[in-house]
Amino acid sequence: MEILLIIVSAIFVNNIVLAQFLGICPYLGVSSKLSTASGMSAAVCFVITLATLVTYLLNKYLLLPFGLEFLQTIAFILVIAALVQMVEIVLKKVSPSLYQALGIFLPLITTNCAVLGVAINVVTKEFTFGLPSHMLGLGEAVLYAFATSLGYGLAMVLFAGLREHLALNDVPKSFRGVPIALITVGILAMAFMGFSGIA
Repeated sequence: MEILLIIVSAIFVNNIVLAQFLGICPYLGVSSKLSTASGMSAAVCFVITLATLVTYLLNKYLLLPFGLEFLQTIAFILVIAALVQMVEIVLKKVSPSLYQALGIFLPLITTNCAVLGVAINVVTKEFTFGLPSHMLGLGEAVLYAFATSLGYGLAMVLFAGLREHLALNDVPKSFRGVPIALITVGILAMAFMGFSGIA
């Protein structure tokens, strides 16, 4: 039950984009086409999960034991940037086809604040599913990160589909482009608020 609560809470109730407003720049910038939104979602899912795993271990076994919690943000930023660069290098050598699919999205993820936000949430936030952050195990942390990235991907793919549909409709001239996109995001966020009674 606890695992299901973590998943539902991370994907729907506390959606990283629509409830916590993290990762808005790439969310608005890359979501004009469904294909690019899907690619970005896959890359974000991979990087958020991997970055959370590494930053959790760094925090638990290096920062906390030596009383260096004040360095969390800067250490996490450095880890995420290095991790994205290493993933890019490894993908280029190991799987050129996957690198071609994710290649253009990987540099964008370095500046995506959703990645840093999830890593910091895992180590500092009091979670809604009843476990304080210091009692959160590695498995729960990685599961939370993966579910959060799935929520990010779900929101991005839904938004991209809505934007493609809006491009085919006759939108009033003053609402075309960014204004209708922001109105759509607001309506989508209200729709996700309907899940708040579940968890």
